[in-house]
Amino acid sequence: MATQLKRDLKCSDAEWTARQDLAACYRIFDMLGWSESIYNHISVRVPDVDGAFLINPYGLLWSEVTASNLVKIDIDGNTLDGSPYPVNKAGFTQHGCFHKNLPWAHAIVHTHTPDTMAVCSTEEGLTATNFYSCFFMGMIGYHDFEGITVRAEEGERLLRNLGNGRQVLMLRNHGPVVLGHTIQEMFLLYYMLQRACEVQVKTSAAGTPITISEEVIAVHQRDRDEVVLPGGFGRADFDAWVRKLDTIDRGWRE
Repeated sequence: MATQLKRDLKCSDAEWTARQDLAACYRIFDMLGWSESIYNHISVRVPDVDGAFLINPYGLLWSEVTASNLVKIDIDGNTLDGSPYPVNKAGFTQHGCFHKNLPWAHAIVHTHTPDTMAVCSTEEGLTATNFYSCFFMGMIGYHDFEGITVRAEEGERLLRNLGNGRQVLMLRNHGPVVLGHTIQEMFLLYYMLQRACEVQVKTSAAGTPITISEEVIAVHQRDRDEVVLPGGFGRADFDAWVRKLDTIDRGWRE
């Protein structure tokens, strides 16, 4: 059936692989409790089509996303694959801006999980108070809240506040945006950020947080790659969660 769906979409092998990876990512996020009803977005650049990316059909739960029902759109939000589903304007406005201006940003996620939103809504933002947060120190941009991201002119400020070399933008009073060179890298970066925020929220409720020194943070970040498995950052993690997903439901592959 998957082969027929691929033919119906008239997509290349590279696009079909991207569709399956993205569908798996939506299902894994949902399985881990990181989805938000029919809202929020994960997008992936179509590997062999300039200016095109895949995003979720607006109106479906993340647990309903499959490889074939993902919507292929251009930077302006125009549907390219004849999909009957609409796309959330906030999704292509924000994601389109990053995909258009950052050639390395292959995969992008924006969520509204309670813990990441809580940290985004504090004056301090993410603090150097736990194992996970230390990986992100000096590597996060912050963007002041301007309402729902549906106006293209906000894109310039989003890019400026992300800054060069950063892969995380915390939208204040809103939620995080995480960008990756690959979908696997994006997934693990988000996993670590989610953990960092969960621990920070719990630590703040438990007592006075212990702040980690800049010297230790530098060593911590330097040694990160010592524990990365072959295949690139996030590959082994993503593959492990795909195996878990397949024990529950393989419908996302079609």
